[in-house]
Amino acid sequence: MARYTGPKFKLSRRLGISLSGTGKELKKRPFPPGQHGANQRRKMSNYGMQLQEKQKLRHMYGMGEKQFRTLFNRAQKMQGIAGENFMFLLECRLDNLVYRLGFSNSRAGARQLVSHGHITVNGKKVNIASYMVSIGDVISLRERSRGLSSIKEALENRTHLVGYLEYNEAALEGKFIRLPERAELSQDIDEKQIVEFYNR
Repeated sequence: MARYTGPKFKLSRRLGISLSGTGKELKKRPFPPGQHGANQRRKMSNYGMQLQEKQKLRHMYGMGEKQFRTLFNRAQKMQGIAGENFMFLLECRLDNLVYRLGFSNSRAGARQLVSHGHITVNGKKVNIASYMVSIGDVISLRERSRGLSSIKEALENRTHLVGYLEYNEAALEGKFIRLPERAELSQDIDEKQIVEFYNR
């Protein structure tokens, strides 16, 4: 399945979650899009709820269905709780950690930074957004990319740094120091529903 390129605000309203993380999409109209969006009272089936949770998480990380399912299969083979493992693997993606470090205001922008060759991991250029970062890896900006206005603006607007990343402001680099805890990730997602969706 190709990446979604339609209106992001409309998608956020349909799924009932802010995909940008800012909450702007739902502030003015916190109901589904369409003529009857505000008056919808239809009860959702179990399958519908499972599908919606899966779509929420998939669109949050901006992934295609095939890639998303492949990562879920990998999470199921790991020790521990499959749903939590899946969310941890999603957080380990390079584009996500570039976003978490504040080099970009969105995951889509972070993906573009990676694919355009602006990011290095342990001093080596990596242009694959889905690259899995290991604990101890150092993510930084290439020397020639440090003056980009979009990066400077994103760093100025960063309000929070997650606890599983260590940031060196002088060197403009971050270190992935540990796996996240479930409490540090989105509470809007019910990962058990996603496990049930794929295991049905």
